[in-house]
Amino acid sequence: MKDSSRLAIIGAAALPVGWFPDQLGMDAAVLVLRKAIRDAGIDKKEIGAIYVSPPLADEWLEYHLSFARLVDEFGLGLHNKFTGQIQAGGAGIKSMFGAARGVILTEEPKNIILLHTQSVSGIPKRLPPEAIEDFARDGSRQYIEWEYPYGMNSDSRVALVTQRYMHETGTTAEQLASVAVSHHKWAQMNPFARFGNSVTIKDVLNSDVVAEPLHDLECSKLSDTATALVLTSAERAKSMGKRPVYVLGEGSGRCTHFSIVQKPDKDLSRLPGLSEAVESALKEAGVKREDIDVIEAHGGYPVFTLMELEEMGFCKRGSAGAFVMDGNTSPGGKLPMCTNGDSLAEGHAGFGTGFRTLYESVLQLRGDAGKRQVQGAKLVLSVFAETEAFMQFDVAILGKDLV
Repeated sequence: MKDSSRLAIIGAAALPVGWFPDQLGMDAAVLVLRKAIRDAGIDKKEIGAIYVSPPLADEWLEYHLSFARLVDEFGLGLHNKFTGQIQAGGAGIKSMFGAARGVILTEEPKNIILLHTQSVSGIPKRLPPEAIEDFARDGSRQYIEWEYPYGMNSDSRVALVTQRYMHETGTTAEQLASVAVSHHKWAQMNPFARFGNSVTIKDVLNSDVVAEPLHDLECSKLSDTATALVLTSAERAKSMGKRPVYVLGEGSGRCTHFSIVQKPDKDLSRLPGLSEAVESALKEAGVKREDIDVIEAHGGYPVFTLMELEEMGFCKRGSAGAFVMDGNTSPGGKLPMCTNGDSLAEGHAGFGTGFRTLYESVLQLRGDAGKRQVQGAKLVLSVFAETEAFMQFDVAILGKDLV
C-alpha cells in the first residue's frame, strides 16, 4: 500500500473510565476532542472530517446528528467537509478507517477526527423506566419475538458460549478466572481504569455467579468515558514532526450474524472470520506473528480472550487457558495482552470499546503507557470486536515505523 493511502494516527486522547453522573456526554466529547487536537499539534481549522461512534441510550447524541453539534462547538463550519456517524459496535473502527482513507484519497481534508463519548450513568435521568427496559432488551443482540421472552441477556448468552467452549476444549474454571486476574494486573497500572484493584483466582471464583459458569468478576460493566483520535495520511505524517503511529495492515472478519441462533456454522466455541482477518492483516503489513510485541483485543468476557488467542494462531486450540494462567499475557509475560485491562478491568465503553483498544495501542507504540509500558514495543496487533453475540472481529496491525 502506498504511503498516500496508508493511515497514520497523529493525535490521541481519552478520559478516565468510570461512573460520572454529573458529566454530560457532549461535555466529555468536547473535552476529549480538545485534548486530541492539542496532542496532534494541529489547528482546529485543519480538521476536514469528523466521524462519531454513537453512545448508548442518549437521544441527543445517538439520533440527532451529534457530529454536526461538534462542528458548532468548535466553529468548523467554514473548514469541515465530511461528517458522519458510523455504528458497528466495538468493531466500528475498521469501518471508520475505511471512511477516513476514502476522504484522504478523494478530497483535500488533511486531518480526520474519530470520536466516541458515552454517559451510561446519566441514563436514569434521560429515560423513563420503560425506556430503560427497552434499552436493556434492544442492546442484548437477540430477536425480541423468539429469544428475549425466555430470559436471554448478554451474560446468559456468553455463559452458554463459555460452557460449550469448556466442554470442547477442557478449559477449567480456574483458567477462565486467570483472564480476569491478568486484566486486573494491567488495570492496576492504568490510572484511567475503573476497576484497578488486585484480584486472585479465588476472588473471581468466589464472586457471585451471574449465569453459570460466569461469575461477577468475569462480566464487564458499562461505564462512562470518551476517546478521540486524529488521523491523517502516512505520507503527510512523516513531515509533521510528531510521533505518528502507522496502520500497517488490516483484515476484516465479516459480520456473520446478529443473533447467535443464526450463526452460520452453529459452533458456539469458534469465532468466525478472525483467523482470516489476522492472515490478511499480517500479509498486508509484511510481518509475522512472532514479530508482534503486544496484543490489544477487546473481549469483554474471559472466554473471548481465550478464543481470540487460539483463532489468531498464538495458541493451539484448547491451550489458551493454560497459556494465560502461566502468566504469559500478564505484565512481564512473553505476549502482553490487553494492557489497559480491557473491559473487564478498565470498564466497558459500550460502542467505544474499539476506541479504547486503539488508544491503548497508540500509547504503547509511542512509549506513553506509563508503568504498564511494554519496553521496546514496535508492533501491536489490535482486535476490534463486537462480542455481544460475537458477530464480527476485525484486525489492524499498528507500528511505530513504516515497513
